[in-house]
Amino acid sequence: MHKPGDVILGGLFEVHYTSVFPELTFTSEPNPLSCQGFDLPGFRHAMTMAFAIDEINKNTNLLPNVTLGYSLYDNCATLVIGFSAALTLASGRKKDFLQKETCLGTLPVLGIVGDSFSTFSIATSDVIGLFKLPIVSYFATCSCLSNRQRFPSFFRTIPSDAFQVRAMIQILKHFGWTWAGLLISDDDYGVHAARSFHSDLGPAGGGCLAYTELLPWGDNPAELRRIVDVMRKSTARVVIVFAHQIHMIYLMEEVVRQNVTGLQWMASEAWSSAAVLQTPHLIPYLGGTLGIAIRRGEIPGLRDFLLQISPDLHHNNTDGNSMVNQFWEHTFQCRFAPPPAGWVEAGGELCTGQEVIENVEFPDVSNLRPEYNIYKAVYALAYALDDMLRCVAGTGPFIGHGCATLQTVEQWQLMYYLEKVNFTTTFGDQVSFDENGDALPIYDIMNWVWLPDGRTKVQTVGEVKRSAFKGEELTLDEDKIFWNLESKQPPRSVCSESCPPGSRMARKKGKPLCCFDCILCSEGKISNQTDSMECTSCPEYFWSSPQRNHCVPKKTEFLSYHEPLGICLTTTSLLGTFICIVVLGIFIHHRSTPIVRANNSELSFLLLVSLKLCFLCSLLFIGRPKLWTCQLRHAAFGISFVLCVSCILVKTMVVLAVFRASKPGGESSLKWFGAVQQRGTVLLLTSVQAAICTAWLVSASPVPHKNTQYHSDKIVYECVVGSTVGFAVLLGYIGLLAVLSFLLAFLARNLPDSFNEAKLITFSMLIFCAVWVAFVPAYINSPGKYADAVEVFAILASSFGLLVALFGPKCYIILLKPERNTKNAIMGRGTTQ
Repeated sequence: MHKPGDVILGGLFEVHYTSVFPELTFTSEPNPLSCQGFDLPGFRHAMTMAFAIDEINKNTNLLPNVTLGYSLYDNCATLVIGFSAALTLASGRKKDFLQKETCLGTLPVLGIVGDSFSTFSIATSDVIGLFKLPIVSYFATCSCLSNRQRFPSFFRTIPSDAFQVRAMIQILKHFGWTWAGLLISDDDYGVHAARSFHSDLGPAGGGCLAYTELLPWGDNPAELRRIVDVMRKSTARVVIVFAHQIHMIYLMEEVVRQNVTGLQWMASEAWSSAAVLQTPHLIPYLGGTLGIAIRRGEIPGLRDFLLQISPDLHHNNTDGNSMVNQFWEHTFQCRFAPPPAGWVEAGGELCTGQEVIENVEFPDVSNLRPEYNIYKAVYALAYALDDMLRCVAGTGPFIGHGCATLQTVEQWQLMYYLEKVNFTTTFGDQVSFDENGDALPIYDIMNWVWLPDGRTKVQTVGEVKRSAFKGEELTLDEDKIFWNLESKQPPRSVCSESCPPGSRMARKKGKPLCCFDCILCSEGKISNQTDSMECTSCPEYFWSSPQRNHCVPKKTEFLSYHEPLGICLTTTSLLGTFICIVVLGIFIHHRSTPIVRANNSELSFLLLVSLKLCFLCSLLFIGRPKLWTCQLRHAAFGISFVLCVSCILVKTMVVLAVFRASKPGGESSLKWFGAVQQRGTVLLLTSVQAAICTAWLVSASPVPHKNTQYHSDKIVYECVVGSTVGFAVLLGYIGLLAVLSFLLAFLARNLPDSFNEAKLITFSMLIFCAVWVAFVPAYINSPGKYADAVEVFAILASSFGLLVALFGPKCYIILLKPERNTKNAIMGRGTTQ
């Protein structure tokens, strides 16, 4: 079908859905190839292009003073016919030549709208693209056509299958369907879609395919039985079908035969609105189907244009077999003269051309989807041509800033402007092409509703689109969706249930990524998201909660005043301090008695004060370690004990000196152990320890430390000694004085005296040394707060040992045996002995 004009646009449509090839013989001329099976939607597609051109010609703002014409061809759903028609449009020649050198036919077109099949578009674009003739398809969706190097002049107003796949993946992700089956047609349409699904489903939607099956062309019962059996046995409740109507017809026959129900179907745009499948026989199985459909649009005036169709007005084809004539014959079941042989005899009617088209159910323009894409394709070519003709000389994009004119325009020049076209339709949709020739994609999401009366209604429940600013957007009205399940809720289709926070996914060996086990995070690690691949370690001072879903501060451990162990040690320390105060009070009260005055009462008072300091210094080891307590605890401990042991050492030396002085010639020994010398010796020995402590604190001071090595789930607060050498020297010096006191007291234990203090010193030093010898291995092998507890216990045990051994007998005599608290009794004279 043709219409003249200043500029001709071509169109390729499926007006017939089958063709009959002639038998080739060597004896006679072959019969011409014939197209059969009039396709009413395909004819409506062709007439939509005719309407769009007629509307543009009436528009004074678009292409003023330019008349568009068209040449529309039928591809008969056959590649060879569609390819031949495309070459005819590109060359402008018909099959017949005149005897002259000029040829008969239409002018070459500047652009083609079509083809409807991806395979046809691939074949056509491979050749036509060499001449840079722009082709704008309205129905070819194969993602392979986005290859700009192979198809430089191909454009389309329908989204590619790559976007359709991503749209389906978004729906799968929205409903949490991570486990689905895929059925595809055995052609470019299905194979490329399968490739996109396999590559994009995992990264984009976190899902995977339970199976992928090729649907056979034609009725193949054995193969269809096998495929449906796979569907029935699979745990995937969602089935995606990327195929054509004919595939679904054969497939559903087997689905009905095996009575496979409970599946959620997802339809590609090829069959999402197929009326042939919306039957009472199939809707119990296909009800609730979600499908991707071409964007529905509104084309004002198209219905009136279609109602004006008349064979008289459009009968301009020389062979008398125009599209309009065939439409008329198909619609009114008549034949134009001359009718086929036997038509009239069989009771057939002749067409008059006066039949009233309003009397038939035509046309239905309530659901314009492919037509809307055709409408946009024609307008895209028109806007590109309009932009090209509005070019001002000297500012053009071509050589020398030149512009194209209507008389000199070439096809590649129109393609340049087509790449940059950008307009908005009356329906509000923006039309432009990206670097691959694809328009801004948009799809409607359809839902098959099973009505109570058994009828089927296909309704729009959302859309998915990609804009230049917001990217891909999915919009769904879930309240409108019909679910063909008893629960009336979306089905659950997963291979493995989601792993909750606190666990990680562990892939099952030999299974797809969606099939996994949930493993609880190990201690110290968490996952705070669903379906985490890995558990993350908590920071150093944090630990995992019991649910392993968040980190909590680690429990702190130190020798606290509030725990039973700390309370016991604190009470014992205060008890020892109190006893020292009581003993000191007793000694002060009885300071004039012989037993107190014996062996320098001043040293006894100093010894009691030092023991009290020993008891009190143990409190520094209890409570949360701080810098000042860490620095003070060992220094106070070391100096207090050296003061204590120094007093004992001087007492022992005095005992030896006194008894040596009682022997002939020993009087001179006492002059070295007067009161001044005793104080000086104690001060000197204590000063040495003070110097050791000062050097230690200055060089490597003890500091508080958070230790996480003892317990992975606890922080042990402890004081790091800083310098092990300094700590060892401090303890070693105390030990040296204690051993020296023990040896001297041991030597004086048998000196004649009823109250020989050397025996008490020997016993006290034995206790002291035993405690501290046992302390070293116990301290080294005790972790955390127990090391502090061992040290406190050693301080308290040794302090109590000294207090009881040295002052217990004296207090016993003072309080309970006052008759023995005399000089004679102490010297061993009198009846009391």
